[in-house]
Amino acid sequence: MTPSSNTDFTLDEPLDAAIRRAGALVAGARHAVALTGAGLSVESGIPPFRGPGGIWTRYGEPPMDGYQRFLRDPRGAWLERLAPTEDWMRALADAVRAAKPNPGHRALAELERRGLLAALITQNIDDLHAQAGHASVLEIHGNHRLLRCIDCNARFEPEAIAVDPDRLPPHCPECDGLVKSDIVQFGEPIPSDVLRACFDTVARADVMIVAGTSATVYPAAEFPYEVLRQGGAVIEVNPEPSELTSAATLSLAGPGAAVLTRLLEHAIATQEACA
Repeated sequence: MTPSSNTDFTLDEPLDAAIRRAGALVAGARHAVALTGAGLSVESGIPPFRGPGGIWTRYGEPPMDGYQRFLRDPRGAWLERLAPTEDWMRALADAVRAAKPNPGHRALAELERRGLLAALITQNIDDLHAQAGHASVLEIHGNHRLLRCIDCNARFEPEAIAVDPDRLPPHCPECDGLVKSDIVQFGEPIPSDVLRACFDTVARADVMIVAGTSATVYPAAEFPYEVLRQGGAVIEVNPEPSELTSAATLSLAGPGAAVLTRLLEHAIATQEACA
């Protein structure tokens, strides 16, 4: 058995050999991209939305027309944001505030720092990739820390927008459009700037690491298959089999923190051997 550094998970020899092959693919890629989902955040203490222990499993799912509700009553939506009344919203906010990046986040950030990862796409809203040190993250579903204008897509730190409870909703200082949370709600289109950047980087990808996602939510679920159609390699990192497993070039069954840490080590070794 080969212990993986920085984690308590123990990798067996066949898995470590597969991770070594994955590390070599990443180190040899022209344009490697990562796609991450909720499974990676679970390892930082943020519960998933669905499934055992999921926030919506415990408290019930939110309305499927959240964005339309915002458009109908932006003031009411802002009052709910400032003082949440829904149990699931409070539970998620508490979990996200308490979460810290885990070794999986840090391993991906180090791949970027070393020039081995060209882009990272995440379905997560928790900001943990940025906190781990990523210089640039494509956040398909937004970032809980930010506000966004629904007209021009400008994003703001909360302190940059004057939020007066007596004068809601706030308006964009750049175009005077309505400002909401950056989080993409049910029924809301993914912001065009992020979606365009995702398609652009996927079109150039020859290797994709897919970590902590079952690859069932579109459009993100389409990205690994697009890489495969282009002749690229897809490396899945997931504790359990998913719909992507049978199609993936390599499927690495294990926790993201442990597997990505070891993948980083093998990628560095390959990079240094080829230098």
